[in-house]
Amino acid sequence: MTAADAGARRAEIADGLHRAHERLDAAARAAGRDPAEITLLPVTKFFPVSDVEILYGLGCRAFGESREQEATAKVAEFRSRTTDPAVAWHMIGRVQRNKARAVARWAHTVHSVDSARLARALDAGARAAQDAGDRDTPLAVLLQVSLDDDPQRGGVSSADLHALADEIAGTAGLALRGLMAVPPLGWDPDAAFERLAGLHAALRSDHPEATELSAGMSGDLEAAVRWGSTCVRVGTAVLGSRPLA
Repeated sequence: MTAADAGARRAEIADGLHRAHERLDAAARAAGRDPAEITLLPVTKFFPVSDVEILYGLGCRAFGESREQEATAKVAEFRSRTTDPAVAWHMIGRVQRNKARAVARWAHTVHSVDSARLARALDAGARAAQDAGDRDTPLAVLLQVSLDDDPQRGGVSSADLHALADEIAGTAGLALRGLMAVPPLGWDPDAAFERLAGLHAALRSDHPEATELSAGMSGDLEAAVRWGSTCVRVGTAVLGSRPLA
């Protein structure tokens, strides 16, 4: 990449990030909320480390990834040049149990825990990473809940949500932080996020530490903010179209 190309890419990302923050701030104000209580998480999956470094230079300290193999390599490359302990990598995609140990080495937060078997694998991986000196804190986890209780789409059913939360709360390697969900295909975002807000309130009655709500993406962040999202996962609106299929 030439210097001119690098400069153009930085300007493109800076503009996207600025516009996304403007949308988030406006949505928060419309909902009577403080924009500072909502994190904008740039989703860097499929994008190169050079884009992550541009975002870092623009002030971002958290990044979202969804594929273990890509993320493990990207995190290692980024850390070879930037050792800022404030940087937090989030795993927002589904995690296969055989990848849990690898994810636990680099992830600050996993947004997609939807079964007891996955939780146990992540717990074992996080404890092993702590023993090896690869991490010094428990792995923060969000429970991915299915809003239509369709197991094919991923997410724990609402009926099983509290039992899974109780199990995670009893582990040594994990820290329960809240919920994540994606609106089912064809659903109105407001209806989906209203249901999610109700499930979150019920969860917090038993687990008051589970304050985080990961909801909303480039196309529906305003609705998510109306219903209490504390983290919107934004890729396209910041970085543009994905460079890879």
